[in-house]
Amino acid sequence: MKFYFILITSVFLNLNSCSSKKNILYVQDIDRTNFAKLLFKAPTIQASDILKITVSTLEPSAALPYNKATTMLGNVSSLELMRLEGYEVSEDLTIEFTQLGTLSVLSQTPFQLANMIKQRLELEGHLINPVVNVRLLNAKFTVLGEVNKPGTYNFTESKLTLLQAIGLAGDLTINGQRKDVTLMREINHERTIFHINLTESDWMNSSSYYIYPNDVIFVDPNNTKVKSAGLVGNVGTVLTVASVLLSTIILLTR
Repeated sequence: MKFYFILITSVFLNLNSCSSKKNILYVQDIDRTNFAKLLFKAPTIQASDILKITVSTLEPSAALPYNKATTMLGNVSSLELMRLEGYEVSEDLTIEFTQLGTLSVLSQTPFQLANMIKQRLELEGHLINPVVNVRLLNAKFTVLGEVNKPGTYNFTESKLTLLQAIGLAGDLTINGQRKDVTLMREINHERTIFHINLTESDWMNSSSYYIYPNDVIFVDPNNTKVKSAGLVGNVGTVLTVASVLLSTIILLTR
């Protein structure tokens, strides 16, 4: 009787172990996947973005009127400082730029806006051969659910992948549902939802590979976590109960 119980228990534990590996390991088919050339489509500027715009020329003093002065103030929050040193995009997707007035940023990326400003400065006789850089100061994403460090994270990289974003949040917990991670993205008031299976690699050829500003990542609990919160429990709980019952039967039938 004891031999059969040990044998059955071992089989159950092995099956549970195999199942867990399939549910936990990332991109398990990566060696068999044909990856396409990555085409990164830069995100367009959105309302409430804060842009840092710098203009430079061979003669530094000539560009001074076209740059916001660096603010050195104490007891000022980082967001307030960014607003002071940057240009906040209005709800109608415009900014008030020094010397050029109101500029529309509708459907423009930071690179496209920089080119537009450069062309206007040259064509309108402001500066000769200026160099213009536009950078998003308040790019951020949010990770919620079964990760070790949920929260909102700022980033300055022009390209940030989904796996890097998850890494910044401390990785998924052992209870995270890796086969259905939800990514919510809003661009120009249009919301797109992605469902990503991190145990496979096909999503790495899609537009969900890179993180965009204001993306939100949801990681739901896996079935084991959900079951453990209920009355039935997971496989380990069932085996424990079965073990106690069987041990009781053996003691009573001796």
